[in-house]
Amino acid sequence: MAKRKLKRRQEKILGRKAGVKPGTVVVSTEAYKPRFFLMSFSDTYFEETELQSYHELMQHVKAHPEARHWIDIRGYGDQAMLEQLISDFGLHPLQMEDVINDYQRPKVEEFDDNRLFIITRMLRWSPEFRSLDDVQLSIFTGTNYVLTLQSDYGDCLDSLRERIRVGKGIIRTRPTMYMAYAILDVVLDYYFPVMAEIGQYIEDLEQKVLRQPSKSNLSEILDLKSELVKLRRIAWPERDLMNELLRMDDTTIPDSLKVYFRDAYDHAVQLIDLIENHREMSSSLVELYMSTVSNRMNEIMKVLTIISSIFIPLSFIVGLYGMNFSRENPETGRVFRYSMPELYEPYSYPILLALMATLILLQLYFFYRKGWFRSF
Repeated sequence: MAKRKLKRRQEKILGRKAGVKPGTVVVSTEAYKPRFFLMSFSDTYFEETELQSYHELMQHVKAHPEARHWIDIRGYGDQAMLEQLISDFGLHPLQMEDVINDYQRPKVEEFDDNRLFIITRMLRWSPEFRSLDDVQLSIFTGTNYVLTLQSDYGDCLDSLRERIRVGKGIIRTRPTMYMAYAILDVVLDYYFPVMAEIGQYIEDLEQKVLRQPSKSNLSEILDLKSELVKLRRIAWPERDLMNELLRMDDTTIPDSLKVYFRDAYDHAVQLIDLIENHREMSSSLVELYMSTVSNRMNEIMKVLTIISSIFIPLSFIVGLYGMNFSRENPETGRVFRYSMPELYEPYSYPILLALMATLILLQLYFFYRKGWFRSF
């Protein structure tokens, strides 16, 4: 499943038309129809609504210029709306191109009037397919608004929305740049439950490998390593994104807010440490698998060796007496002294069987004293 998703992503990236004018907004036929959500608030005012059209959305925003607005647009399936966004919010066409081609690395760009364009990636772990799902979240900041755009309807920001609804914390009283931080912080915080689920999955894989290693286990381990490489490619730019935000001028991000971004930067560093730890654990799973398979093979070879050791002397005895050298020449009646006199003894067959059984018991006792049966 993970390989199929990666292949589809590569096809979308490599399938872009060459020679197209930079900044050209081309909407995919698979894009979702846009939905428009608006949260408007101030110290004493709050309103939340889902609008039916982009025109209604802008009417609500313009009706409350004194408030701060979180404009949340989910779905890109309306090219005319996207072009109108460029005009209404003064966005650069290249920025909108990065929004639509939503396989960008996390980054931050500063443009006119100390506004920011931020790209981050939201994660969730799929237990069913044992793979990571990541969705690009594009953030534009303004004087009295934060504009977020994403290709999917679902996200990880419900906890932030609930905090704004109930007035918990200081979000309603701080500038919009603080809301941008709050969004980034929630996105980063959601990485840690994902890492916990991956850690639990690694532990489950380890138990499977110890109990009954199989080729499917090895395939799962290799898929997991691929997912962790993908996660690492996302997490390192997230850390660089936070680092760039910390280095910006006070006119863009005041010192009073940088302490919050510094905390988010620490979370990104912790996340990278967890990823490296999980990568080491996944690599050790491959070694554990090979070691377990080798131990199982050694046990099988030990059983076969014991069986062979038991039957080698028995085969020798049976082969020796199977030669049937006659003691007496039937033509001349001459008796050969060194032929097999046991062939004509009345109890030779049961005596030979008893001898063979005694030999088996002696061998088993010898193997037991050597400790060969303790690992079975």
